[in-house]
Amino acid sequence: MNFLTISLGFMPGGSEWILIIVVVLLLFGGKKIPELMKGLGSGINEFKKASKGEDQPADSKKEETKE
Repeated sequence: MNFLTISLGFMPGGSEWILIIVVVLLLFGGKKIPELMKGLGSGINEFKKASKGEDQPADSKKEETKE
């Protein structure tokens, strides 16, 4: 067995993904999920900016452009 076969063997299949989505919908509700995804997306963007070496946070850049 190679590494790819072993690592993909533990990934959920189609029915498991559907079950996971249903559980998430039940826990958070339909209105809260877009807010969670927006927060997740902004967090990923901040991480990418920080890993590229940009020192200033996004909020301070917005304030500088307004002045």
